Amino acid sequence: MKEHWLALAVCLSSAGLAVRFDLTANEPNRSSIQFRDAGTRAGLKGITVCGKEQKTSVIEVNGSGLCWFDYNNDGLLDLYVVNGGTMEDLRREKQGGRSALHNYLYRNNGDGTFTDVTEKAGVGGYRWGTGCAAADFNNDGFTDLFVTNIGESFLFRNNGDGTFTDVAKSAGVDGGFEWHTGATFGDYDGDGYLDLYVAGYLDLAQMFQPQKRCPWLGMQVFCGPGGLKGAPDRLYHNNGNGTFTDVTRQAGVEDRDLLYGFTATFEDFDNDGRPDLFVANDRGRNYLYHNLGNGKFEEVGETWGVAYPVEGRAQANMGVAIGDYDHTGFMDIFVTTFSQDHFTLYHNSGKGLFFDVSNETGVGSVTRPFLGWGAFFADMDNDGWLDLFTVNGHVYPEAERAREAMEKYEQRPLLFRQSAPGIFTEIGLRSGLADVPVHSSRGAAYADFNNDGNIDIAYTNLGAPPTLLENVTVSDHHWVTIRTVGHRSNRDGIGARLKLRAGDLVQYAAVRSGESYLSGNDPRVHFGLGQRSKIDELEVRWPSGLVEKLDTVPLDRILIVEEGKGITQVLEPRAHAGK
Repeated sequence: MKEHWLALAVCLSSAGLAVRFDLTANEPNRSSIQFRDAGTRAGLKGITVCGKEQKTSVIEVNGSGLCWFDYNNDGLLDLYVVNGGTMEDLRREKQGGRSALHNYLYRNNGDGTFTDVTEKAGVGGYRWGTGCAAADFNNDGFTDLFVTNIGESFLFRNNGDGTFTDVAKSAGVDGGFEWHTGATFGDYDGDGYLDLYVAGYLDLAQMFQPQKRCPWLGMQVFCGPGGLKGAPDRLYHNNGNGTFTDVTRQAGVEDRDLLYGFTATFEDFDNDGRPDLFVANDRGRNYLYHNLGNGKFEEVGETWGVAYPVEGRAQANMGVAIGDYDHTGFMDIFVTTFSQDHFTLYHNSGKGLFFDVSNETGVGSVTRPFLGWGAFFADMDNDGWLDLFTVNGHVYPEAERAREAMEKYEQRPLLFRQSAPGIFTEIGLRSGLADVPVHSSRGAAYADFNNDGNIDIAYTNLGAPPTLLENVTVSDHHWVTIRTVGHRSNRDGIGARLKLRAGDLVQYAAVRSGESYLSGNDPRVHFGLGQRSKIDELEVRWPSGLVEKLDTVPLDRILIVEEGKGITQVLEPRAHAGK
Protein backbone atom coordinates (compact mmCIF):
# COMPACT_ATOMS: atom_id res chain seq x y z
CA MET A 1 0.00 0.00 0.00
CA LYS A 2 2.84 2.37 0.84
CA GLU A 3 4.23 1.87 -2.68
CA HIS A 4 0.89 2.96 -4.23
CA TRP A 5 0.81 6.17 -2.21
CA LEU A 6 4.44 6.88 -3.11
CA ALA A 7 3.73 6.39 -6.81
CA LEU A 8 0.80 8.82 -6.57
CA ALA A 9 3.01 11.36 -4.76
CA VAL A 10 5.66 11.13 -7.46
CA CYS A 11 3.09 11.61 -10.23
CA LEU A 12 1.53 14.65 -8.60
CA SER A 13 4.94 16.13 -7.80
CA SER A 14 6.09 15.74 -11.40
CA ALA A 15 2.96 17.61 -12.44
CA GLY A 16 4.07 20.54 -10.30
CA LEU A 17 1.64 19.92 -7.45
CA ALA A 18 2.91 20.18 -3.89
CA VAL A 19 1.95 16.97 -2.14
CA ARG A 20 2.89 15.39 1.15
CA PHE A 21 2.03 11.95 2.51
CA ASP A 22 3.16 10.81 5.93
CA LEU A 23 4.46 7.37 5.04
CA THR A 24 5.36 6.65 8.66
CA ALA A 25 2.04 7.55 10.26
CA ASN A 26 1.54 3.99 11.46
CA GLU A 27 5.07 3.56 12.83
CA PRO A 28 5.43 3.24 16.61
CA ASN A 29 6.33 6.27 18.73
CA ARG A 30 9.93 5.13 18.90
CA SER A 31 11.84 5.70 15.65
CA SER A 32 14.35 3.28 14.16
CA ILE A 33 16.96 6.07 14.55
CA GLN A 34 18.00 6.69 18.15
CA PHE A 35 20.32 9.24 19.80
CA ARG A 36 21.32 9.84 23.39
CA ASP A 37 22.80 12.94 25.02
CA ALA A 38 26.49 12.18 25.66
CA GLY A 39 28.00 15.64 26.18
CA THR A 40 28.26 15.61 29.99
CA ARG A 41 29.82 12.15 30.14
CA ALA A 42 32.16 13.08 27.29
CA GLY A 43 33.48 16.11 29.20
CA LEU A 44 32.36 18.90 26.86
CA LYS A 45 31.95 21.55 29.52
CA GLY A 46 32.93 24.88 27.94
CA ILE A 47 30.06 27.37 27.81
CA THR A 48 29.61 29.26 24.54
CA VAL A 49 29.09 32.98 25.10
CA CYS A 50 27.61 35.43 22.61
CA GLY A 51 26.99 38.85 24.14
CA LYS A 52 24.90 39.34 27.23
CA GLU A 53 21.87 37.31 28.21
CA GLN A 54 19.52 40.12 27.24
CA LYS A 55 20.30 40.71 23.58
CA THR A 56 20.50 44.36 22.50
CA SER A 57 22.25 44.05 19.14
CA VAL A 58 22.54 41.69 16.18
CA ILE A 59 26.17 41.06 17.13
CA GLU A 60 25.00 39.24 20.27
CA VAL A 61 22.83 36.59 18.63
CA ASN A 62 24.53 34.88 15.69
CA GLY A 63 26.57 32.47 17.78
CA SER A 64 29.43 30.29 16.58
CA GLY A 65 30.34 26.99 14.97
CA LEU A 66 32.51 23.94 15.61
CA CYS A 67 34.73 21.60 13.62
CA TRP A 68 35.56 17.90 13.70
CA PHE A 69 39.13 17.01 12.67
CA ASP A 70 41.92 14.62 13.64
CA TYR A 71 44.61 17.02 14.80
CA ASN A 72 47.05 14.35 16.12
CA ASN A 73 46.58 11.67 13.41
CA ASP A 74 45.49 8.95 15.84
CA GLY A 75 42.45 8.00 13.76
CA LEU A 76 39.98 9.60 16.19
CA LEU A 77 38.14 12.81 15.40
CA ASP A 78 38.73 15.64 17.83
CA LEU A 79 36.35 18.56 18.36
CA TYR A 80 37.09 22.27 18.15
CA VAL A 81 34.39 24.57 19.56
CA VAL A 82 34.47 28.26 18.67
CA ASN A 83 33.50 30.64 21.46
CA GLY A 84 32.09 34.16 21.14
CA GLY A 85 32.52 37.21 23.30
CA THR A 86 31.00 40.43 24.59
CA MET A 87 31.16 44.05 23.48
CA GLU A 88 33.58 44.69 26.32
CA ASP A 89 35.86 42.02 24.88
CA LEU A 90 35.55 43.52 21.41
CA ARG A 91 36.47 47.01 22.60
CA ARG A 92 39.49 45.49 24.32
CA GLU A 93 40.51 43.72 21.10
CA LYS A 94 40.10 46.91 19.08
CA GLN A 95 42.65 48.55 21.35
CA GLY A 96 45.14 45.71 20.93
CA GLY A 97 44.09 43.60 23.92
CA ARG A 98 42.51 40.19 24.00
CA SER A 99 39.21 38.68 25.00
CA ALA A 100 38.67 37.10 28.40
CA LEU A 101 37.05 34.12 26.64
CA HIS A 102 38.66 31.39 24.58
CA ASN A 103 37.79 28.57 22.17
CA TYR A 104 38.05 24.89 23.10
CA LEU A 105 39.96 21.97 21.57
CA TYR A 106 38.76 18.63 22.91
CA ARG A 107 41.03 15.64 22.23
CA ASN A 108 39.18 12.40 21.60
CA ASN A 109 40.32 9.76 24.13
CA GLY A 110 38.75 6.89 22.20
CA ASP A 111 36.55 5.75 25.09
CA GLY A 112 33.63 8.13 24.63
CA THR A 113 35.33 10.96 26.54
CA PHE A 114 37.34 14.02 25.55
CA THR A 115 40.15 15.97 27.22
CA ASP A 116 40.42 19.75 27.00
CA VAL A 117 43.86 20.40 25.46
CA THR A 118 43.23 24.00 24.39
CA GLU A 119 46.07 25.66 26.25
CA LYS A 120 48.59 22.90 25.53
CA ALA A 121 47.76 23.05 21.82
CA GLY A 122 47.82 26.85 21.72
CA VAL A 123 44.47 27.34 19.97
CA GLY A 124 42.52 29.28 22.61
CA GLY A 125 42.36 32.31 20.37
CA TYR A 126 41.05 34.81 22.93
CA ARG A 127 39.05 36.75 20.34
CA TRP A 128 35.34 36.88 19.55
CA GLY A 129 35.17 33.76 17.41
CA THR A 130 32.52 32.91 14.84
CA GLY A 131 33.44 29.88 12.71
CA CYS A 132 36.09 27.40 11.63
CA ALA A 133 37.29 25.23 8.74
CA ALA A 134 39.87 22.47 9.07
CA ALA A 135 42.22 21.36 6.27
CA ASP A 136 45.88 20.62 5.54
CA PHE A 137 46.62 23.87 3.70
CA ASN A 138 50.38 23.19 3.33
CA ASN A 139 50.16 19.48 2.42
CA ASP A 140 52.48 18.37 5.24
CA GLY A 141 50.19 15.59 6.48
CA PHE A 142 48.82 17.44 9.51
CA THR A 143 45.41 19.13 9.57
CA ASP A 144 45.49 22.88 10.14
CA LEU A 145 42.67 25.07 11.42
CA PHE A 146 41.30 28.37 10.16
CA VAL A 147 39.16 30.30 12.66
CA THR A 148 37.03 33.28 11.70
CA ASN A 149 36.52 36.07 14.20
CA ILE A 150 34.80 39.36 14.73
CA GLY A 151 38.18 40.97 14.30
CA GLU A 152 41.29 39.41 12.76
CA SER A 153 41.04 35.71 11.90
CA PHE A 154 43.44 32.91 12.88
CA LEU A 155 45.23 30.36 10.73
CA PHE A 156 46.53 27.79 13.19
CA ARG A 157 49.27 25.79 11.46
CA ASN A 158 49.59 22.29 12.88
CA ASN A 159 53.18 21.77 14.07
CA GLY A 160 52.78 18.00 14.12
CA ASP A 161 53.62 17.67 17.82
CA GLY A 162 50.20 18.44 19.30
CA THR A 163 50.68 22.20 19.12
CA PHE A 164 49.69 24.93 16.67
CA THR A 165 51.12 28.30 15.62
CA ASP A 166 48.96 31.17 14.37
CA VAL A 167 50.37 32.21 10.99
CA ALA A 168 47.37 34.15 9.68
CA LYS A 169 49.14 37.49 9.41
CA SER A 170 52.29 36.17 7.75
CA ALA A 171 50.17 33.99 5.46
CA GLY A 172 48.07 36.99 4.45
CA VAL A 173 44.66 35.72 5.60
CA ASP A 174 44.00 37.53 8.91
CA GLY A 175 41.52 39.74 7.05
CA GLY A 176 41.87 42.79 9.25
CA PHE A 177 39.47 44.03 11.91
CA GLU A 178 36.26 42.92 10.18
CA TRP A 179 33.28 40.66 10.90
CA HIS A 180 34.27 37.32 9.35
CA THR A 181 31.81 34.41 9.27
CA GLY A 182 31.86 31.23 7.14
CA ALA A 183 35.12 29.84 5.73
CA THR A 184 35.68 27.04 3.23
CA PHE A 185 38.76 25.41 1.69
CA GLY A 186 38.84 24.20 -1.92
CA ASP A 187 41.35 23.94 -4.77
CA TYR A 188 39.54 26.09 -7.31
CA ASP A 189 42.42 26.18 -9.83
CA GLY A 190 43.58 22.56 -9.56
CA ASP A 191 47.19 23.27 -8.59
CA GLY A 192 47.19 20.82 -5.67
CA TYR A 193 46.97 23.49 -2.95
CA LEU A 194 43.85 24.46 -1.03
CA ASP A 195 42.55 27.98 -1.51
CA LEU A 196 40.39 29.75 1.07
CA TYR A 197 37.14 31.69 0.83
CA VAL A 198 35.91 33.75 3.79
CA ALA A 199 32.46 35.35 3.97
CA GLY A 200 31.82 38.68 5.70
CA TYR A 201 28.69 39.80 7.54
CA LEU A 202 28.46 43.44 8.72
CA ASP A 203 30.76 46.43 8.71
CA LEU A 204 32.14 46.21 12.22
CA ALA A 205 32.35 49.96 12.92
CA GLN A 206 28.53 50.12 13.12
CA MET A 207 28.51 47.82 16.13
CA PHE A 208 30.27 50.41 18.28
CA GLN A 209 27.46 52.91 17.65
CA PRO A 210 24.05 53.09 19.39
CA GLN A 211 21.79 50.36 18.02
CA LYS A 212 18.30 51.06 16.72
CA ARG A 213 15.15 49.33 17.94
CA CYS A 214 12.48 47.83 15.68
CA PRO A 215 8.91 46.57 16.25
CA TRP A 216 8.33 42.79 16.30
CA LEU A 217 4.99 41.25 17.27
CA GLY A 218 4.02 44.30 19.27
CA MET A 219 7.36 44.59 21.09
CA GLN A 220 10.49 46.65 20.58
CA VAL A 221 13.56 44.54 19.82
CA PHE A 222 16.96 45.20 18.31
CA CYS A 223 16.96 45.65 14.54
CA GLY A 224 18.34 42.95 12.25
CA PRO A 225 20.96 43.55 9.56
CA GLY A 226 18.53 45.23 7.16
CA GLY A 227 19.68 48.80 6.47
CA LEU A 228 23.17 48.22 7.82
CA LYS A 229 26.31 48.13 5.68
CA GLY A 230 27.60 44.65 4.91
CA ALA A 231 31.17 43.38 5.05
CA PRO A 232 33.09 42.08 2.01
CA ASP A 233 33.82 38.43 1.22
CA ARG A 234 37.38 37.35 0.32
CA LEU A 235 38.96 34.66 -1.86
CA TYR A 236 42.58 33.83 -1.03
CA HIS A 237 44.72 31.91 -3.52
CA ASN A 238 47.20 29.47 -1.96
CA ASN A 239 50.68 30.26 -3.31
CA GLY A 240 52.08 26.88 -2.24
CA ASN A 241 54.75 28.42 -0.01
CA GLY A 242 52.72 29.02 3.15
CA THR A 243 51.25 32.30 1.94
CA PHE A 244 48.03 33.36 0.23
CA THR A 245 47.12 36.17 -2.19
CA ASP A 246 43.80 38.01 -2.15
CA VAL A 247 42.35 37.37 -5.63
CA THR A 248 38.74 38.31 -4.89
CA ARG A 249 38.32 40.89 -7.64
CA GLN A 250 40.35 39.24 -10.37
CA ALA A 251 38.62 35.89 -9.78
CA GLY A 252 35.17 37.46 -10.18
CA VAL A 253 33.83 36.74 -6.69
CA GLU A 254 33.76 40.29 -5.37
CA ASP A 255 30.76 40.91 -3.13
CA ARG A 256 29.87 44.19 -4.84
CA ASP A 257 26.50 44.49 -3.13
CA LEU A 258 28.02 43.81 0.30
CA LEU A 259 25.37 41.26 1.17
CA TYR A 260 25.32 39.72 4.63
CA GLY A 261 27.36 36.54 4.11
CA PHE A 262 27.07 33.61 6.49
CA THR A 263 28.01 30.12 5.30
CA ALA A 264 30.10 29.31 2.23
CA THR A 265 31.14 26.01 0.68
CA PHE A 266 33.06 24.82 -2.37
CA GLU A 267 31.30 22.10 -4.41
CA ASP A 268 31.26 20.99 -8.05
CA PHE A 269 27.57 21.45 -8.84
CA ASP A 270 27.71 20.75 -12.58
CA ASN A 271 30.18 17.83 -12.46
CA ASP A 272 32.72 19.47 -14.76
CA GLY A 273 35.62 18.66 -12.43
CA ARG A 274 35.97 22.22 -11.11
CA PRO A 275 34.69 23.31 -7.69
CA ASP A 276 32.05 26.02 -7.72
CA LEU A 277 31.23 28.18 -4.71
CA PHE A 278 27.91 28.68 -2.91
CA VAL A 279 27.37 31.46 -0.35
CA ALA A 280 24.26 31.71 1.84
CA ASN A 281 23.39 35.33 2.56
CA ASP A 282 21.19 36.73 5.30
CA ARG A 283 18.29 38.86 4.00
CA GLY A 284 19.59 38.86 0.45
CA ARG A 285 19.90 36.60 -2.57
CA ASN A 286 22.34 33.70 -2.34
CA TYR A 287 25.46 33.60 -4.49
CA LEU A 288 26.47 30.70 -6.69
CA TYR A 289 29.82 31.27 -8.38
CA HIS A 290 30.33 28.94 -11.36
CA ASN A 291 33.98 28.01 -11.86
CA LEU A 292 34.94 28.84 -15.46
CA GLY A 293 38.23 26.95 -15.28
CA ASN A 294 40.57 29.85 -16.02
CA GLY A 295 40.96 31.10 -12.47
CA LYS A 296 37.70 33.01 -12.78
CA PHE A 297 34.12 32.56 -11.64
CA GLU A 298 30.76 33.76 -12.91
CA GLU A 299 27.92 34.52 -10.48
CA VAL A 300 24.89 32.46 -11.61
CA GLY A 301 22.71 32.26 -8.49
CA GLU A 302 19.64 33.78 -10.13
CA THR A 303 19.93 32.01 -13.49
CA TRP A 304 20.62 28.62 -11.88
CA GLY A 305 17.73 29.04 -9.44
CA VAL A 306 19.35 29.13 -5.98
CA ALA A 307 19.25 32.87 -5.26
CA TYR A 308 15.62 32.74 -4.12
CA PRO A 309 13.02 30.08 -3.26
CA VAL A 310 9.99 29.49 -5.44
CA GLU A 311 8.25 32.56 -3.98
CA GLY A 312 10.87 34.74 -5.69
CA ARG A 313 11.88 36.73 -2.62
CA ALA A 314 15.12 36.72 -0.69
CA GLN A 315 15.29 34.68 2.49
CA ALA A 316 17.44 35.14 5.59
CA ASN A 317 19.61 32.11 4.88
CA MET A 318 22.06 31.00 7.56
CA GLY A 319 23.00 27.32 7.26
CA VAL A 320 23.86 25.19 4.24
CA ALA A 321 23.68 21.43 3.69
CA ILE A 322 25.05 19.84 0.53
CA GLY A 323 24.27 16.29 -0.57
CA ASP A 324 22.90 14.11 -3.36
CA TYR A 325 19.78 13.07 -1.48
CA ASP A 326 18.12 11.43 -4.52
CA HIS A 327 21.12 9.57 -6.04
CA THR A 328 21.23 11.46 -9.34
CA GLY A 329 24.96 12.19 -9.21
CA PHE A 330 24.40 15.94 -8.79
CA MET A 331 24.71 17.71 -5.45
CA ASP A 332 21.60 19.39 -4.06
CA ILE A 333 21.46 22.39 -1.71
CA PHE A 334 19.44 22.87 1.48
CA VAL A 335 19.36 26.19 3.38
CA THR A 336 17.92 27.23 6.73
CA THR A 337 16.23 30.57 7.32
CA PHE A 338 14.26 32.78 9.72
CA SER A 339 11.06 31.70 11.43
CA GLN A 340 7.66 32.14 9.75
CA ASP A 341 9.33 31.09 6.52
CA HIS A 342 10.23 27.66 5.15
CA PHE A 343 13.67 26.11 4.98
CA THR A 344 14.43 25.51 1.31
CA LEU A 345 15.62 22.42 -0.54
CA TYR A 346 16.97 23.12 -4.01
CA HIS A 347 17.04 20.05 -6.25
CA ASN A 348 19.89 19.99 -8.78
CA SER A 349 18.54 18.99 -12.20
CA GLY A 350 22.06 18.54 -13.59
CA LYS A 351 21.38 21.04 -16.37
CA GLY A 352 22.57 24.22 -14.70
CA LEU A 353 19.18 24.62 -13.05
CA PHE A 354 17.88 24.03 -9.51
CA PHE A 355 14.25 23.72 -8.42
CA ASP A 356 12.71 24.51 -5.03
CA VAL A 357 11.22 21.18 -3.91
CA SER A 358 10.69 22.06 -0.25
CA ASN A 359 6.98 21.25 -0.20
CA GLU A 360 7.16 18.15 -2.41
CA THR A 361 9.83 16.58 -0.21
CA GLY A 362 8.21 17.41 3.12
CA VAL A 363 10.65 19.97 4.57
CA GLY A 364 8.55 23.07 3.85
CA SER A 365 5.61 23.53 6.21
CA VAL A 366 7.24 21.63 9.09
CA THR A 367 10.03 24.18 9.38
CA ARG A 368 7.98 27.39 9.46
CA PRO A 369 7.88 27.81 13.27
CA PHE A 370 11.65 27.32 13.49
CA LEU A 371 14.59 29.69 13.05
CA GLY A 372 17.30 27.49 11.57
CA TRP A 373 21.09 27.59 11.68
CA GLY A 374 23.36 24.56 11.27
CA ALA A 375 22.23 21.81 8.89
CA PHE A 376 23.61 18.76 7.12
CA PHE A 377 22.74 15.65 5.16
CA ALA A 378 23.92 12.32 6.62
CA ASP A 379 22.72 8.73 6.60
CA MET A 380 21.72 8.32 10.25
CA ASP A 381 20.49 4.73 10.00
CA ASN A 382 22.82 3.41 7.26
CA ASP A 383 19.92 2.49 4.99
CA GLY A 384 21.63 4.02 1.94
CA TRP A 385 19.56 7.24 1.87
CA LEU A 386 20.61 10.60 3.27
CA ASP A 387 18.65 12.03 6.17
CA LEU A 388 18.60 15.71 7.16
CA PHE A 389 19.32 17.42 10.48
CA THR A 390 18.98 21.06 11.54
CA VAL A 391 19.52 22.95 14.79
CA ASN A 392 17.38 25.92 15.63
CA GLY A 393 16.99 28.84 18.00
CA HIS A 394 15.50 32.29 17.93
CA VAL A 395 17.45 35.55 18.09
CA TYR A 396 14.92 37.36 20.28
CA PRO A 397 14.66 36.19 23.91
CA GLU A 398 11.40 38.16 23.85
CA ALA A 399 9.90 35.36 21.74
CA GLU A 400 9.15 33.51 24.98
CA ARG A 401 6.49 36.04 25.92
CA ALA A 402 5.19 37.00 22.47
CA ARG A 403 1.54 35.93 22.43
CA GLU A 404 1.20 35.69 18.65
CA ALA A 405 4.54 34.03 17.96
CA MET A 406 4.63 30.53 16.49
CA GLU A 407 8.13 30.08 17.84
CA LYS A 408 10.11 30.11 21.08
CA TYR A 409 13.61 31.37 21.87
CA GLU A 410 14.89 27.91 22.73
CA GLN A 411 14.03 25.45 19.97
CA ARG A 412 14.56 21.73 19.52
CA PRO A 413 16.55 20.26 16.63
CA LEU A 414 14.76 18.73 13.65
CA LEU A 415 15.63 15.30 12.30
CA PHE A 416 14.17 14.40 8.92
CA ARG A 417 14.42 10.76 7.96
CA GLN A 418 14.23 10.05 4.24
CA SER A 419 11.34 7.65 4.73
CA ALA A 420 10.98 6.99 1.01
CA PRO A 421 13.11 8.19 -1.92
CA GLY A 422 12.73 11.96 -2.04
CA ILE A 423 10.33 12.11 0.91
CA PHE A 424 11.46 13.43 4.33
CA THR A 425 9.56 12.84 7.58
CA GLU A 426 10.41 14.73 10.77
CA ILE A 427 11.04 12.21 13.57
CA GLY A 428 13.16 14.15 16.09
CA LEU A 429 10.97 13.62 19.14
CA ARG A 430 10.75 9.89 18.42
CA SER A 431 14.52 9.53 18.04
CA GLY A 432 15.60 10.33 21.59
CA LEU A 433 15.78 14.09 21.11
CA ALA A 434 12.78 14.64 23.39
CA ASP A 435 15.12 13.83 26.30
CA VAL A 436 17.81 16.31 25.23
CA PRO A 437 17.88 19.79 26.86
CA VAL A 438 16.63 22.48 24.50
CA HIS A 439 18.64 25.64 23.83
CA SER A 440 18.94 28.41 21.28
CA SER A 441 21.41 26.50 19.11
CA ARG A 442 23.69 27.56 16.24
CA GLY A 443 26.56 25.62 14.62
CA ALA A 444 26.18 21.88 13.97
CA ALA A 445 28.42 19.18 12.54
CA TYR A 446 28.31 15.41 12.19
CA ALA A 447 31.05 12.83 12.75
CA ASP A 448 31.44 9.21 13.68
CA PHE A 449 33.48 10.25 16.70
CA ASN A 450 33.66 6.76 18.21
CA ASN A 451 34.32 4.95 14.90
CA ASP A 452 31.44 2.50 15.37
CA GLY A 453 29.86 3.06 11.98
CA ASN A 454 27.03 5.34 13.19
CA ILE A 455 26.94 9.08 12.51
CA ASP A 456 26.99 11.22 15.70
CA ILE A 457 26.22 14.94 16.07
CA ALA A 458 27.59 17.95 17.93
CA TYR A 459 26.18 21.46 18.04
CA THR A 460 26.76 24.75 19.87
CA ASN A 461 24.26 26.51 22.14
CA LEU A 462 24.05 30.11 23.31
CA GLY A 463 24.96 30.37 26.98
CA ALA A 464 25.54 26.62 27.41
CA PRO A 465 28.10 23.89 26.63
CA PRO A 466 27.84 22.13 23.26
CA THR A 467 25.48 19.20 22.84
CA LEU A 468 26.91 15.84 21.79
CA LEU A 469 24.39 13.34 20.44
CA GLU A 470 25.66 9.78 20.28
CA ASN A 471 23.96 7.65 17.67
CA VAL A 472 22.86 4.42 19.34
CA THR A 473 20.74 3.13 16.47
CA VAL A 474 20.76 -0.66 16.29
CA SER A 475 20.31 -2.31 12.90
CA ASP A 476 21.76 -4.95 10.61
CA HIS A 477 22.62 -2.33 7.99
CA HIS A 478 26.12 -2.25 6.52
CA TRP A 479 28.30 0.80 5.94
CA VAL A 480 31.76 1.99 4.89
CA THR A 481 33.74 5.11 5.81
CA ILE A 482 36.49 6.44 3.55
CA ARG A 483 39.31 8.86 4.29
CA THR A 484 40.91 10.26 1.14
CA VAL A 485 44.63 11.08 0.95
CA GLY A 486 45.82 13.03 -2.07
CA HIS A 487 49.28 13.10 -3.61
CA ARG A 488 48.99 14.97 -6.91
CA SER A 489 45.83 16.48 -5.45
CA ASN A 490 45.71 18.33 -2.13
CA ARG A 491 46.64 16.10 0.79
CA ASP A 492 43.08 15.87 2.19
CA GLY A 493 41.55 15.03 -1.16
CA ILE A 494 39.11 17.91 -0.70
CA GLY A 495 37.04 18.13 -3.87
CA ALA A 496 37.27 14.39 -4.58
CA ARG A 497 34.01 12.88 -5.87
CA LEU A 498 33.15 9.33 -4.79
CA LYS A 499 30.68 6.98 -6.45
CA LEU A 500 29.72 3.73 -4.73
CA ARG A 501 27.76 0.92 -6.39
CA ALA A 502 26.26 -1.94 -4.37
CA GLY A 503 23.76 -3.88 -6.42
CA ASP A 504 20.82 -1.60 -7.21
CA LEU A 505 22.12 1.10 -4.87
CA VAL A 506 24.31 3.83 -6.42
CA GLN A 507 25.43 6.74 -4.24
CA TYR A 508 27.56 9.83 -4.75
CA ALA A 509 29.45 11.92 -2.20
CA ALA A 510 32.23 14.51 -2.08
CA VAL A 511 34.96 15.60 0.31
CA ARG A 512 34.39 19.14 1.62
CA SER A 513 35.74 21.54 4.25
CA GLY A 514 33.34 24.16 5.56
CA GLU A 515 29.55 23.73 5.60
CA SER A 516 26.49 23.66 7.89
CA TYR A 517 26.63 26.97 9.79
CA LEU A 518 30.21 28.22 10.33
CA SER A 519 31.22 24.60 10.98
CA GLY A 520 33.04 21.54 9.65
CA ASN A 521 31.73 17.99 9.39
CA ASP A 522 33.62 14.69 9.55
CA PRO A 523 36.22 15.00 6.73
CA ARG A 524 35.69 11.35 5.84
CA VAL A 525 32.99 10.13 3.45
CA HIS A 526 30.40 7.78 4.96
CA PHE A 527 28.08 5.52 2.98
CA GLY A 528 25.23 3.48 4.44
CA LEU A 529 24.41 0.34 2.47
CA GLY A 530 21.25 -1.05 4.02
CA GLN A 531 21.27 -4.85 3.93
CA ARG A 532 23.43 -5.09 0.83
CA SER A 533 26.33 -7.38 1.63
CA LYS A 534 28.72 -6.51 -1.18
CA ILE A 535 30.21 -3.36 -2.70
CA ASP A 536 30.56 -3.88 -6.44
CA GLU A 537 32.67 -0.82 -7.15
CA LEU A 538 34.04 2.34 -5.54
CA GLU A 539 35.04 5.06 -7.97
CA VAL A 540 37.12 8.05 -6.85
CA ARG A 541 37.51 11.07 -9.10
CA TRP A 542 40.41 13.02 -7.63
CA PRO A 543 40.77 16.81 -8.00
CA SER A 544 43.83 16.17 -10.18
CA GLY A 545 41.57 14.46 -12.72
CA LEU A 546 42.73 10.93 -11.93
CA VAL A 547 39.86 8.43 -11.79
CA GLU A 548 40.36 5.21 -9.83
CA LYS A 549 37.95 2.27 -9.71
CA LEU A 550 38.21 -0.21 -6.84
CA ASP A 551 36.30 -3.48 -6.90
CA THR A 552 37.50 -5.15 -3.71
CA VAL A 553 36.05 -2.94 -0.99
CA PRO A 554 35.32 -4.38 2.48
CA LEU A 555 32.12 -3.60 4.38
CA ASP A 556 31.75 -2.19 7.89
CA ARG A 557 35.28 -0.80 7.94
CA ILE A 558 37.10 2.52 7.88
CA LEU A 559 39.28 2.72 4.78
CA ILE A 560 42.24 4.88 3.86
CA VAL A 561 42.24 5.46 0.10
CA GLU A 562 45.33 7.14 -1.35
CA GLU A 563 45.53 8.76 -4.74
CA GLY A 564 47.18 6.40 -7.20
CA LYS A 565 47.51 3.63 -4.60
CA GLY A 566 43.97 2.50 -3.85
CA ILE A 567 43.08 1.18 -0.39
CA THR A 568 46.19 1.36 1.77
CA GLN A 569 44.66 0.71 5.21
CA VAL A 570 41.60 -1.12 6.51
CA LEU A 571 40.68 -0.18 10.07
CA GLU A 572 38.36 -2.17 12.32
CA PRO A 573 35.38 -0.35 13.84
CA ARG A 574 34.90 0.01 17.56
CA ALA A 575 32.13 -1.74 19.48
CA HIS A 576 28.72 -0.31 18.68
CA ALA A 577 27.32 1.85 21.48
CA GLY A 578 23.83 0.43 21.13
CA LYS A 579 24.82 -3.22 21.43
